[in-house]
Amino acid sequence: MSQLAAWDSFYVIVGSAAGALIGLQFVVMTLVANRPGPRAAEAGAAFATPTIVHFGSALLLSALLRVPWGSIIVGATLWGLIGVCGAAYSILVSRRMRRQTVYQPELEDWLFHAVLPLIAYMVLALSALAVPAHTREALFGIGTAALLLLFIGIHNAWDSTSYQVFGSRADS
Repeated sequence: MSQLAAWDSFYVIVGSAAGALIGLQFVVMTLVANRPGPRAAEAGAAFATPTIVHFGSALLLSALLRVPWGSIIVGATLWGLIGVCGAAYSILVSRRMRRQTVYQPELEDWLFHAVLPLIAYMVLALSALAVPAHTREALFGIGTAALLLLFIGIHNAWDSTSYQVFGSRADS
């Protein structure tokens, strides 16, 4: 468990950032609430909700990794479960992106809303499996996944906010 203690500051930073960004995303959604079109909920399930899920996952991982577990196996089991559920959710988001008709996703959208989240969650799941034999490397995997989810969320929040500010004005 001493290897996990070395990550203390990292998870304080990632968790705090994720929590703050969740709050900011709610503020932005409140500010643009009067602007959505009639099918905005269809696009929201594909583009907005996953952003909060990724921020929430980074926050949850940060909290789980600060719990003083008696054994790292308990924490690894939980982050592995987050990885498996997150990977399944990423596949669901990909299906929603294909089905929605409000916005035609571009390569960047597929990368940040489908591919990179799937990779991050798969890294979580695989890192959980690696803990017994390669604890140090597994902890780097978790750190990478948490940071990737945070940056995916930042990118996607910015992308959707700038679309609301600039793109939807052009449609009006």
